[in-house]
Amino acid sequence: MMKVKIFKIRLEENFLYDDQRSLDAFLESNDIIKVETAFVNDENYWSVVLYFDEIKVVQNTVKESKAVKYSADNDELSNDEDKILYALKEWRSEKAKEQNLPSYFIATNKELMSVVKYKPAKKEELRDIKGFGKHKIENYGEEILEILESI
Repeated sequence: MMKVKIFKIRLEENFLYDDQRSLDAFLESNDIIKVETAFVNDENYWSVVLYFDEIKVVQNTVKESKAVKYSADNDELSNDEDKILYALKEWRSEKAKEQNLPSYFIATNKELMSVVKYKPAKKEELRDIKGFGKHKIENYGEEILEILESI
């Protein structure tokens, strides 16, 4: 049975991070079927409507530790890495415009930086990067890998 959940992503700095985090956590743990977004101008927030199937989690008595995901620190970037990061940011802006989403919905700067440093070669490897759940990989994985290959 399909369910619906609505998120409010407020753009004020003091809310943005927490709102984004709760949305990411939800995307990570549910099977998203469809996303609709709308910007509420007078109140300055994004309304995100998610249609989803709950992922049935069988509770184990022994808690499996979730693999630690890769996340880049603000490392120094080589020249090539700089070019890749720039290309990814350009791509993200295009995508955001096209889909009428704020760019951090596509990927945050830290996620892009992690992609640049981790250099995944296959879609499965994107799973190892913090912030990349099923939804993001299915929607953007191919294009991200193409950018990495092209530079």
